Amino acid sequence: MNPIDRRQFAAGILASSLTPASAQPAPPAPEHFVLQPNGWIPNNLHLPVLLYRSTFPPADPEKTASAMEHAFTTNGWPPQWRDGIYTFHHFHSTAHEILGIAAGEVHVLLGGPLIGPAIGGRDLTLRAGDVVALPVGTGHCSLHASPDLLVIGAYPTGEHWDICRTAPSPETIERMRHIAFPASDPVHGRSGPLPSLWRSTQPSI
Repeated sequence: MNPIDRRQFAAGILASSLTPASAQPAPPAPEHFVLQPNGWIPNNLHLPVLLYRSTFPPADPEKTASAMEHAFTTNGWPPQWRDGIYTFHHFHSTAHEILGIAAGEVHVLLGGPLIGPAIGGRDLTLRAGDVVALPVGTGHCSLHASPDLLVIGAYPTGEHWDICRTAPSPETIERMRHIAFPASDPVHGRSGPLPSLWRSTQPSI
């Protein structure tokens, strides 16, 4: 995967997402959990990871991808790329991230390496229709992916992702504390759970 390719992601998403989506049943409430710092990976003690299972119904991968891009854009999390998930541990220090699984499945490790039972990172399998919200600082990598995996990467308006593979400096930690997020859930919109689970009164990390 090439970050340059991601940054050249087609700009037509915003224009195609201006029409409100038709009314649909509310998707399931997300699972959520907090990841502790793990070695050089800071994770986030204040903002939980949110995991929305089976949020988008099974469909043709292109239709699912387009539906995700539409929803994310409408809710203040415009997508920046279509690709897979890197196979090395990393985190982002400049943005919160939404990963939407449009096709296939992937076994991921969140929060850094597993150290022992219930210690270290958390591994889980994401399947088509799932969405995961990763607060700034959250480590993640792909352990195994199906050949047809297609992921939509989205970020709050005005934020752009970076790649961090070493411990953040004190200056970076301080900057991460002030990373903003929309007052809108990427899936449910303004009535969704993210704003209440990611309380704006708390620091970002």
